[in-house]
Amino acid sequence: MLRHMPFSLSRGGRYRNPMIFNPHTYDPSAYDAQTQRQLKALIAFFEAKGLAQMKDDFHDRTWYDDFLEFNAKEGILATFGTPAAVGGEGARWDTARINDLNEILGFYSLSYWYAWQVTVLGLGPVWMSDNSDAKQLVGKLLEQGAIFGFGLSEQSHGADIYSTDMILTPKGDGWIANGPKYYIGNGNVAGRLSVFGKFADTDEYVFFLVDTQAPEYHLEKNVVADQMYVSAFSLHDYPVSHADILHTGKAAWDAALATVNVGKVNLGWASIGICEHAFYEAVTHADNRVLYGSKVTTFPHVRRMFGDAYARLLAMKLYSARSADYFRCASEDDRRFLLFNPITKMKVTSEGERVIDLLWEIIAARGFESDTYFEQAAQHIRALPKLEGTVHVNLALVLKFLPQYLMATGDYTDVPVRQDAADDAYLFEQGPAKGLGKITFGPWRPALEKYAHLPNVARFLEQVDAFTQLVMTQPPSAEQQKDLDFLLTLGQLFTQIVYAQLVCESAGQPRPGTVSDMALTDAHIDRIFAVFVQDVAEIAVALHGQASATDGQRTAALGLIKAPVIEADAEAAFVAEVLALSGAYVMPE
Repeated sequence: MLRHMPFSLSRGGRYRNPMIFNPHTYDPSAYDAQTQRQLKALIAFFEAKGLAQMKDDFHDRTWYDDFLEFNAKEGILATFGTPAAVGGEGARWDTARINDLNEILGFYSLSYWYAWQVTVLGLGPVWMSDNSDAKQLVGKLLEQGAIFGFGLSEQSHGADIYSTDMILTPKGDGWIANGPKYYIGNGNVAGRLSVFGKFADTDEYVFFLVDTQAPEYHLEKNVVADQMYVSAFSLHDYPVSHADILHTGKAAWDAALATVNVGKVNLGWASIGICEHAFYEAVTHADNRVLYGSKVTTFPHVRRMFGDAYARLLAMKLYSARSADYFRCASEDDRRFLLFNPITKMKVTSEGERVIDLLWEIIAARGFESDTYFEQAAQHIRALPKLEGTVHVNLALVLKFLPQYLMATGDYTDVPVRQDAADDAYLFEQGPAKGLGKITFGPWRPALEKYAHLPNVARFLEQVDAFTQLVMTQPPSAEQQKDLDFLLTLGQLFTQIVYAQLVCESAGQPRPGTVSDMALTDAHIDRIFAVFVQDVAEIAVALHGQASATDGQRTAALGLIKAPVIEADAEAAFVAEVLALSGAYVMPE
């Protein structure tokens, strides 16, 4: 029988579950004293504000001046968002502690997280630039509490940077900029915006800094109905000097893509935080509700949904934590993070939607009520798969890596757990965006085979073998390679293998003193893989039903359709662990 690890009792006789973030028991001891103080201060800010005021502000769409004032006092965004070479004491771009920051902000409100996320995007072109004066200016503004923005997208073209209408025309020793931007976060108060455009005379791309307080900057409106400010703005003869230029030509293009690479990972962690807070509310509600003379939590379908949701949430954390190690170890000789990154963004955020959907079935009408965190969670979780490239866009990117991944011809040293206090410098030194299909990968089966003694891992490996056989013997035809629906279904199957690899790698690697310190047992891993087996089977059915699939592909897809193994006593123990979360955290009013 698969056994679960007993968890320690906390106040009130409830179990303390180390795998789910709890503000009351959070231990950031892996980090330096300043980081610990800042993360605890952030939690204290939200706890003192309380759920009632947070929800009033959410419904009233109140701009979060108090949060920005708090940030200016504590210097959190400056410390976490500035490389050591530019920032003050404690400053570094450290993805490990940034993960904690994202999870905590998501746990309380995506609106507040958004101020940080858009700042990250706005900083990317600056930190990647050779313009040292711009770096110093931005670093000082950060220390003063400023937030930033990323002026890339336009209403007519979206993020199609080939077609920008932001044009810089030569004038004197500089230029004047004219054109619109749309869907630009923090555009109301950003200390600076990193704006993408073209030179009128050369048609070259350019990234340049814009001061939102300049008279030539015209703020038009907030395009979303939320606390966050997502602006439409235009520049009317805005003066641009050489001191404002961050990148020109191909370097500007590369900076745009590399910046998105840096920012994508944050979305997965925000999704995790949302799901965790929603979990506490859903479990506590269900555990205290009686229908037809029985506790809701005794109903078999409720127990199954709790089990599936919990397994998915654990997998989200495991994958995201391990992906960060590859981020931190990235170099010109190891760019595997470029595969793991879009999966963090696309797969983890999509799983977040599934977790909330499962919990919503349980919490039911209570999830609509205005005094719950869940009400805003159900709204905000939908946004994350759509930001920084849709799921479809990221899946198309993931497919570029499939041949090299399956061949596993790369020779790498083991990537360690990275909790050290260091700059992740390569993220801002990525250089040209090219050669994705040539990035090699090391052997991926050993990570899975380590747990092959578990029934659902063994079954998943059978599915992996069937998928590999499908790709080798029934590869997409030239016509199918133009069929996005077909390719995306194939991409989902491939993504699941990569996801499972990093989950297994992460499972055996403790991370004490972080939000990712998870006390996993074989029982946890097997239950996670029960979900994986189920998901692969569902995707295989979709592939079998594709109108463009060949008879051979349909036959091969049948080999992926398998049922998970659910042992009654193990499932009861797993669900008991979930139900022990009841009352473990309730946000103060």
